[in-house]
Amino acid sequence: MVEKLINNNKKMKRLSNNRYIVLSLLLLSTLFCYAQNASFSVQAPHQVIKGNKFQVTYILRNAEGSGLKTSEIGGATKLYGPSTSTSYSQQWINGVSSSSSSQEYTIVYRADKVGKYNVAGATIIVNGKTIKCNGFTLEILPPDKTASNSSNQSQSVQIDNINSQASSKNVNAKDLFVRIILSKPSVYEQEATVCTIKLYTKYQISQFMATLQPSFNGFLIEDLPITAQLNSIENVNGENYMVAELKRCILYPQQSGKLTITSGNYDLTVIQYEEHRSMFGIIRQPVEKQLKVKSNQGSVNVMALPQPKPASFNGAVGDFKISSKLNTNKFKTNEAATFSFNISGTGNIKYVKSPIVNFPSQFEVYDPQSTVNATPSGSNMSGTTKWEYTFIPQFVGEFTIPESHFTYFNPASKKYITLTTEAYKFKVAKGANVATSTDKKNIIQKNTDILHIKTGDLNLNKDFKFIISSPIYWLLYILPIAILISIMIMYRKTLKARSNIQLMKNKKAGKIAKKRLKLAKSYMIQHESSKFYNESLKAIWGYLSDKLGIPVSNLNKENIANELEKYGASKELISSILDTLNECEFAQYAPEQTDAKMESIYSTISDIMDKLESTKKL
Repeated sequence: MVEKLINNNKKMKRLSNNRYIVLSLLLLSTLFCYAQNASFSVQAPHQVIKGNKFQVTYILRNAEGSGLKTSEIGGATKLYGPSTSTSYSQQWINGVSSSSSSQEYTIVYRADKVGKYNVAGATIIVNGKTIKCNGFTLEILPPDKTASNSSNQSQSVQIDNINSQASSKNVNAKDLFVRIILSKPSVYEQEATVCTIKLYTKYQISQFMATLQPSFNGFLIEDLPITAQLNSIENVNGENYMVAELKRCILYPQQSGKLTITSGNYDLTVIQYEEHRSMFGIIRQPVEKQLKVKSNQGSVNVMALPQPKPASFNGAVGDFKISSKLNTNKFKTNEAATFSFNISGTGNIKYVKSPIVNFPSQFEVYDPQSTVNATPSGSNMSGTTKWEYTFIPQFVGEFTIPESHFTYFNPASKKYITLTTEAYKFKVAKGANVATSTDKKNIIQKNTDILHIKTGDLNLNKDFKFIISSPIYWLLYILPIAILISIMIMYRKTLKARSNIQLMKNKKAGKIAKKRLKLAKSYMIQHESSKFYNESLKAIWGYLSDKLGIPVSNLNKENIANELEKYGASKELISSILDTLNECEFAQYAPEQTDAKMESIYSTISDIMDKLESTKKL
């Protein structure tokens, strides 16, 4: 009995020791995971206004640190800090436990000197090792000119002072405006310039809608991705404004002279504040005010490209490189081969025409297939364009594909530059050749010197008729003449129809709109609502312009309603079209839309086009 008790005590001690070991291992593994997942980051504003206070917060996650060292911020004074806060969280998901922790170190500064400052990263010690976070850039903007003048401070509107945004004030053109900005006022034909349309406001905006978009006649346009939010501050003429980019695109002018970007019209709702006295003091309540804003016009002076233009120049403007390649070094007759011509660089690369390659006349050559891979890079497009020429050698022998020339205009040097590919010499061997029955007959005849004389009855007949008396003879004359007259009549009708530009646009309106809607549908499937609504607007605006014969410069909702009524559209259809335009334009700048909403818009636009196609013009 005593021995059993002793044995039981030994077992209990072993179990207890095992538990301590397991707990120690779990603790070590937790600490190891913390060490592995530890991160150190910083949160700081990108812009502040001189005289204002701001916070910089350093965050250490999944670790415990000490010895925080931060860098000084030029142009700012440290007021107090760092103040430290710690938080822990633990969660269970599907029976698996996970935990996290964070330590935040907050320092308060005051912006004292205008300028742009690069702040180095801070360091902290974790488990004896030093961890560093990334630095950041801080821009200190000057205060409003009127902010320093106490007499004007109550009259001027300031973005950081709601006391100055009273509802009793009129919102004037100095407080809110839309501006078209061009990166270059003067360019060559096909040279890129960036157009940016920005909204400047001292008030918060609750609703925004473009009622008339600016037109870009004479330009090819490449839209750039933007985020239409009031997420930055700019100082204009001594005044600070919240700024949102409404549109940013790269423009390639297609003709010389002065090209003008027309102004756009916008409906906005701004937020002002109304004061109410209560037992707790003065309470400021937000109120909305609807406004209409018109942007300025933008103009570009487009210079013609220098004369004379080289023969190998095909409209390329920028800075490019070329290369070429044959896909094989063994050639046989009647077997296809490929010659590749590649262009890479920066400029109007998406619009460069295929270069001329002089293949031997003994080759059967097909039209080249192009592949363009270009993306926006700064203020221009960069990428590659590849042309593949498929050819089939028809004869055995030695052949040469001579040098090919590619000329582009460099706006920086203001010169034409010609690049040359290498020449390719190669031999063509005999390949597969399947002879036809006609080929065999010709070979037999060539190998026979004298044919046998035909003997026997030749079935000769003395009776004959004049062919002129046969109806077939006259039919063979009359039928080609009739066909020729019909072709001439049809050709004249075609020329007349093509000369009527509006008629051609009217006929092709539906086809062009369906292509745009197809692209919009692909964006809808990809859940990219902004691109979907942008492409849907292009489809419906372009369709109405072509179908109703309204120039882009006169394209607005009032003109559309009037022309639709003349066209014979019902009031319900007109109302549906205008509502759809408003809904798409509002959704462009609204938060992400649901897939169901996009499907409804897509269905409505398709239905509108079907109804207009079936409407008879009065």
